[in-house]
Amino acid sequence: MVNGSDEGRNIDTVRTTLTQFCSSVSMTGKRKAIIMDEADYMNADSVQPALRGFIERFGNNVSFIFTANYRSRIIDPIHSRCAVFDFIIPNNEKPKIAENYLKLCEGILEKEEVKFDRKVLIELIMKYFPDFRRVLNELQRYAVSGEIDTGILTNLNEINLSELVNGLRGKKFSEVRKWVNQNMDQDTAKLFRKLYDNFHQHLKPQSVPQAVLIIADYQYKSAFVADQEINMVACLTEIMVECSFK
Repeated sequence: MVNGSDEGRNIDTVRTTLTQFCSSVSMTGKRKAIIMDEADYMNADSVQPALRGFIERFGNNVSFIFTANYRSRIIDPIHSRCAVFDFIIPNNEKPKIAENYLKLCEGILEKEEVKFDRKVLIELIMKYFPDFRRVLNELQRYAVSGEIDTGILTNLNEINLSELVNGLRGKKFSEVRKWVNQNMDQDTAKLFRKLYDNFHQHLKPQSVPQAVLIIADYQYKSAFVADQEINMVACLTEIMVECSFK
């Protein structure tokens, strides 16, 4: 398995690791398989086109499985070489799935001896359903306080800019994109306002006016764009390139 949001973004992974795996013979003599997890995070200009060639070259003895949250981010040549399966949860099954996950979370918290308010846990699951990995991450992060109470809901409603600023300052596009993806459940207008209210604390004085103009421009564009996430990433990318941080 290759993580598309980590080593899968590196073209060297394709040239070395995958080449070695695909070129070798299976110990059982059976067909081998490669799972590209979070493939929508792989570079669409270098890694994904290279994988297109891999499918053609090794398709006779290797199966390629791509998982993605956003199928539109996978290039068409890979789509045309694969069978596409959409995993959609029927509405009548959602309550039962959420109930089962509630029991699972309760079991984990009880085992770890973390006190919790069941009503708060239910609200947390419903907020992020069906992204249960996000639920676990939030529980793990907040559990250090020793108790899952209404404070976690207040904490979730707050937009944490520290990770974003670190990514912008370090010119780490993948971290910036990840931050946007994790915060797009927030109101877009609220995100822009949060940036406007706080960026002056992290930017050098001469860069503040430029950042304000960039934020205002993309806030206006947000009323017309088809994909708010792309618009927000574009806004932050321009700030990352044009502005200087303290």
